[in-house]
Amino acid sequence: MLKRLMLALAVMAPAVLCTAVLAQDFPNRPVRIIVPWPPSGNVDITARTVAPALAEVLGQQVIVENRPGAGGTTGTAAVAKSAPDGYTLVMGHIGTFGFGPSLYSRLPYDSIRDFAPITLFANVPNMLVVNVSLPVKSVKELIALAKLRPGDLNYGSSSTGAGNHIAGELFKSMAGVKIVRIAYKGAGSALNALLGGELQLMFPSAGSVRGHIKSGRLRALAVTSPEPSALAPGLPTMAASGLPGYESISYTCMFAPAKTPSPVVNRLSQVVAEGLRTPAVKEMLFSVGSEVVASTPDEAVATIKSETDRIRKLINDAGLHEQ
Repeated sequence: MLKRLMLALAVMAPAVLCTAVLAQDFPNRPVRIIVPWPPSGNVDITARTVAPALAEVLGQQVIVENRPGAGGTTGTAAVAKSAPDGYTLVMGHIGTFGFGPSLYSRLPYDSIRDFAPITLFANVPNMLVVNVSLPVKSVKELIALAKLRPGDLNYGSSSTGAGNHIAGELFKSMAGVKIVRIAYKGAGSALNALLGGELQLMFPSAGSVRGHIKSGRLRALAVTSPEPSALAPGLPTMAASGLPGYESISYTCMFAPAKTPSPVVNRLSQVVAEGLRTPAVKEMLFSVGSEVVASTPDEAVATIKSETDRIRKLINDAGLHEQ
């Protein structure tokens, strides 16, 4: 028995030593953060806001690279196949890591098995907003009107599986109303249609509509987060407005490829959290509609699994699957 134990330790020792050396030496070259969407979106802004703070603490250049395609899955899949050394990371959100596994039958990666979460960056709540011509001033009044006029009201969203889409489908399901989804190429196009009166309601990110609400061009009815949000002061939650249990909130998270050594993941998590908590970064992210979280890797894993399980039934019931 003792001989077998010594042999096992002899086999394990080089791997343990290699991991320890790698973690101690990390980083000794630039780190890349892949954003699997085009520039200027919320996730891209988040990555570029925090990158300088990371570079300062790590003592290495942090490069943000946009690699869009297939709703974020192209760049995400590329990172899943990258070397697990901490030098290639990816920005993800609830669409690619929470909704994706239930939406797509042939996703080119496994959102749990192929990645090592580093931290939850931030939460991005949505708002239920309506065109000011719609004669409702509360969620209850909207539900009553939708039931009175089934199929007459339209809501706008971007791509299938986007946060504004899932929020709308969850509303339909929980309120028991029939409203028609109109899909647009992007959230901006849908918002313009809402402002122009082509749509009656929408569930955009809170940060994208604050100016329109302040100017009186849109009317906000509720926020989709489980608790009231500082991004929407004074606005009630959907749950407190007649739909108990309603929750639809997007998250932004950073991932490394699976099998990245734990000491490297923990080092990155600590550094990213430190950068996210700086006043300048928190203020910048808040200005674009994100509330900083800065979680541990274990907390990130728990959130991703919980959100994936929570939304799976909705996607199945609503028949939102894509090939």
